[in-house]
Amino acid sequence: MIAGLRLAVTLLTVVPAGTERIDRGTARAAMLLAPAVGLIAGGAAALVLLAGGLLGMPGLPAAALAVAVMAAVTRALHLDGLADLADGLGSGRPAGEALTIMKRSDIGPFGVVTLLLTLLIQVAALAAAPDPAVAVLIAAAAGRLALPWACRTGVPSARPGGLGATVAGTVPARAAAAVTAAVVVAATAAGAAAGGLGGAVHAVAAVAAATAAALLLLRHAVRRLGGVTGDVLGALVEVATTAALIVLAAVPPGR
Repeated sequence: MIAGLRLAVTLLTVVPAGTERIDRGTARAAMLLAPAVGLIAGGAAALVLLAGGLLGMPGLPAAALAVAVMAAVTRALHLDGLADLADGLGSGRPAGEALTIMKRSDIGPFGVVTLLLTLLIQVAALAAAPDPAVAVLIAAAAGRLALPWACRTGVPSARPGGLGATVAGTVPARAAAAVTAAVVVAATAAGAAAGGLGGAVHAVAAVAAATAAALLLLRHAVRRLGGVTGDVLGALVEVATTAALIVLAAVPPGR
């Protein structure tokens, strides 16, 4: 588990945690710990939001800075994966050609539009959330919950090599469900502390929306590409995070 935690931190953040080995067992642990590691990016964003509040900064620019910090803490790798997947799927080409498009270093029109809209929605939703600092923590964990589900047993890799091949099929479905339960409990507690019963309900709804959005995109990607890649995993994180923020932007009853 220690090696898995170090691998998860190394893969998902800019923190140079290093890792002693990268094998299937370590990859499984890393994917299961991904929601917890997501709190590094979410925590950095929350600190920005809290500092902005203390300085009297308006909600919109504070939210923009928070989203920018999350991108910086993750090296923008998830956003890069989202753009690559959008270009690959948007091309309408067969799986092999779509995967080739996704490997290119440039970004096409589908990727540009998808990135702009995703970032715009994230910033707007975070600015509208009743408790932005809590919302970004919940969304960060819920977004990374997509990873154990995408790497569960039975989900193939689209390529023989790369990150996707290393982590694909490593997580038993029961383990993914257990991690989901843990995230739901933690999100419920955070939501209740910030907004009472309404906040708890919204937190659970956010986790459910994030997971549902990720699973729908995963199903489409596997059908079109034949499996998962590192780009697919990154895209799932961003889509799930965005879905969670949209739900959290709604004002809980009684607020």
